[in-house]
Amino acid sequence: METTYYDHGTPAERWERARMFFDAKDYAAAARVLGGLVEEVPEQTGPRLLLARAYYHSAQLRRAEAELRVIVERDPVEHYARLMLGRTLERQGRGEEAESHLRIASALAGDFAEI
Repeated sequence: METTYYDHGTPAERWERARMFFDAKDYAAAARVLGGLVEEVPEQTGPRLLLARAYYHSAQLRRAEAELRVIVERDPVEHYARLMLGRTLERQGRGEEAESHLRIASALAGDFAEI
């Protein structure tokens, strides 16, 4: 198997490369790096959450949803993943389904005015 630019280096180097792509708004390139990294360290939330964000920003909403659901399943009180999942579902026109996730995210953030 040939190593490409996207999967070359240590996990820490790839994490930094992915963050550079993300910060430069090259979300597709960030997702290419992060996809391999998430496969290698599936238990880590950080790379998976950044992958979901890269998918979201590059309009790969089904993929973003899938990654966010993994995070929420593992850690139901992960506030940002809940918020992102709600926003992702809204963006797909699934507002009713999004509502519960957005309410939970608000509660976890301490914003009880909407509840």
